[in-house]
Amino acid sequence: MNVRRYSKATKRQNYGRASSDRKKKKFSRIHFLVAVFTVFVVAIVVRLFSLQVLQHGFYEALAEGQHAISQLLLPDRGEILAYDNYSKEPHSVATNLDVNLVFAIPKQIENPEEVSEKLLPYVDLEEEELLRRLSKEDDIYEPIEHNVSDEKWEELQQLNLPGIDATTERTRYYPEKETFSHLTGFIGFSDDQRIGQYGIEGYFDEELAGEQGFLKTEQDAGGRWITVGNTLLEEAKDGNSIILTIDHAVQFYVCDRLAEAVQRHGASEGSAIVMNPSTGAILAMCNAPEYDANNYSEVENIEVFINSAVSDQYEPGSVFKTIAMAAALDMGAVTPTSTYEDTGEVKIGKYTIRNSDLKAYGIQTMTNVLENSLNTGAIHAVQEIGNKAFYQYVSKFGFGEKTGIELEGENPGDVASLATLGDIYAATASYGQGITVTPIQLINAYAVAVNGGNLMRPYIVGKVIKENGFEVETEPEIIRQVISAETSRTIKAMLVSVVNKGHASNAQVPGYFVGGKTGTAQIAKSTGVGYESTRHNDTFVGFAPVDEPEFVVLTKINEPKDVPWAASSAAPLFGDIMKFLVDYYQIPPDEVE
Repeated sequence: MNVRRYSKATKRQNYGRASSDRKKKKFSRIHFLVAVFTVFVVAIVVRLFSLQVLQHGFYEALAEGQHAISQLLLPDRGEILAYDNYSKEPHSVATNLDVNLVFAIPKQIENPEEVSEKLLPYVDLEEEELLRRLSKEDDIYEPIEHNVSDEKWEELQQLNLPGIDATTERTRYYPEKETFSHLTGFIGFSDDQRIGQYGIEGYFDEELAGEQGFLKTEQDAGGRWITVGNTLLEEAKDGNSIILTIDHAVQFYVCDRLAEAVQRHGASEGSAIVMNPSTGAILAMCNAPEYDANNYSEVENIEVFINSAVSDQYEPGSVFKTIAMAAALDMGAVTPTSTYEDTGEVKIGKYTIRNSDLKAYGIQTMTNVLENSLNTGAIHAVQEIGNKAFYQYVSKFGFGEKTGIELEGENPGDVASLATLGDIYAATASYGQGITVTPIQLINAYAVAVNGGNLMRPYIVGKVIKENGFEVETEPEIIRQVISAETSRTIKAMLVSVVNKGHASNAQVPGYFVGGKTGTAQIAKSTGVGYESTRHNDTFVGFAPVDEPEFVVLTKINEPKDVPWAASSAAPLFGDIMKFLVDYYQIPPDEVE
């Protein structure tokens, strides 16, 4: 009996356990489904958060890219122009030109080696670099050659090279090539950006470049603009154009004659400047050798890019005696007829300074000092006013500081030795040794001597034409008065005597009184102390006509090989240029006896 009851109880227990297990299994499946559903929901939420929040910008741009157009609008770079005296018409010396940019689509090139071999003669790239660009399998764009002419592109098309195409690009073009290169500079590359370098292009790069614009609009499925869609347009602003003070015809003549003189004398280089002394306007500025601004990359020595007329710091030699004499005249320490005894040498401490020709001339006037270019006489004039006053006048004439002309690369020269007020420094500076000046400083100082005594700010930009057509003209600027009008009249007469009676007779212009002074400056040794005995830089600075000078002209010939003095190199070049100027501008002749 007990056993049977036990068996029924056991069955009931077993049945209860089975029922409980079934319930547990059912409950576990429900939890599993809930968990899976929860994970699924969370994944969707996370994905939506990622798409709608974290990657919102990406997908917005992707969607927009399918129906929107966005592009930069490039401005036209401003032109650089020069007038001539007769036509009064502007000549473009830097402008814009549409040319071809040849590019490759490497993805379409199956045999890069073959394409490279055929393309190589038409491009400036090295063989390895060209092959490297053509071998980028998945690349769809590689620039190969800029500034390709239509004729050259037509030749390339005849080759039927796969993956080689061209598009139009705007480039800078210099119609006058070498003649204006030192004034314009050129557009070069800095990394991938094209910027103005040297000259006007460099100095006024931002003004010439203009400002980029931007276009953002919508398009339909066919790629057409949707005129009623959202459009954002910021128009590009073209660059300002610049009109130079340079006379186009004068520039051509001066540069041609300078190049001929440098070649004839076997010189290393040369410079020439023509200035209006009353205003400071530059009518011509040249250097030799020149370079073609269109092909600047072909230049072997990049120093040729430098505009020596504003950057060359050199010892001027005897042409500086005019500055010393003007200072002494202005202080009333000497007159044109004041005399001193020239013994041929001056002793200052342990130093003995002699005349360049090693001669003694006896009793000499201050006019004779300039006529015969006597070192001892220049020293005498400076000693009459003292070292401090001499330094002050040199500084007032503008030496030791930049003139501010609108060209890249101007240097200030160096007259710091005069600040020490030492006797030997003042003595050597009186005849142009121991200090350095630039050609633009020197011609500007001579303008002071002949224009009534005012230091002008030299300028080469006559007018700026804004993008909106508004014109801004450059007004002549007087920096300060350096010497009196009376001193100016006196020094002019003395300089005329130098040309008529002195060492500068080769600078004469038939029918006209002209004035000026030579300077033959020995070149300092690169090592050690002293000067080279056979190497020299020759300078002449002069003016015409005498009563109211309209032109000051500087000519400079570096290291001529065939003549010993500036009287035979720089002076004749001056005479040639000045004769052209008085004829070209129809200056009435003087009554020359």
